[in-house]
Amino acid sequence: MDRCAHPNVRSDPSSRGGQPRAGLAGRDRRQTRGVLRTVDIDSPDDPRLADYTRLTDAGLRTHLEVEQGLFIAEGTKVITRAVAAGYPVRSMLLARSRQADAAALGEVAAPVYLVPDEVAERLTGYRVHRGALASLARKPLPTVRELIAGARRIVVLEDLVDHANVGAIFRCAAALGVDAVVLSPRCADPLYRRSVKVSMGAVFAIPYARMAGWFDGLGELKSEGFRVLALTPDDAATPVKLALEENNERVALAFGTEGDGLSARWLHEADKAVRIPMSPAARAAGVDSLNVVAAAAIACQLLAGE
Repeated sequence: MDRCAHPNVRSDPSSRGGQPRAGLAGRDRRQTRGVLRTVDIDSPDDPRLADYTRLTDAGLRTHLEVEQGLFIAEGTKVITRAVAAGYPVRSMLLARSRQADAAALGEVAAPVYLVPDEVAERLTGYRVHRGALASLARKPLPTVRELIAGARRIVVLEDLVDHANVGAIFRCAAALGVDAVVLSPRCADPLYRRSVKVSMGAVFAIPYARMAGWFDGLGELKSEGFRVLALTPDDAATPVKLALEENNERVALAFGTEGDGLSARWLHEADKAVRIPMSPAARAAGVDSLNVVAAAAIACQLLAGE
């Protein structure tokens, strides 16, 4: 049977006037603008739930989602931000214990699948405790040249592999007025579920593009007039604040992978190596750098202040 998930739900016209109704639980219902309907499904093997299978399997999901042109958003706040940013909704998934959360989703022109809590856990691989999940269609990415055409302040990420770090940097960049983010070809996906969740939807608020090639990636930015500042813990590098005071007309802050930092190639190609100064006591104790998210937050704040 239809389940009302919105105060303005109307009955399905196909159920009146002696029209036959489907006897199978889970039959898709038509939607009317302003009306949100749910579809009951009791089996994790139902093919309509395929978008949500094994969400904790990062290896599977990173390939599957890109190949199929989808991504998963978790929680009503993040979902509504994705919808507001123009990402089309393919479907939504709700555990029955969280059915009340559907009222916060507003108008959605896609099926909302309502499943028992144990089915949601078996399907996704974890206990879904943030309410709704949504499968959304990806939008085509701009080229790097298109992305940076009107930008003045950008962040460039080289081969970051931790999705949480990517999401957190997007949140910092969006909050501190960065115009765009450029990713190396092997950088983690900003639309992977954990990236989206950690960013609290900031991945939808700041445009980004992925480089076509790594070797000459910084060269394209420099040819467009960007001054590339490469973050490094090297004590011989210029403090980032001083480097920004020299020239901040068009600046690209480059950050490297979590373990090794920026590659030797990108450090060589950058206009200047820059650092965030550590206190002498910290250095004496062997602390020579911050993690990449903290470094990005500080550097973006300094860039915003110039």
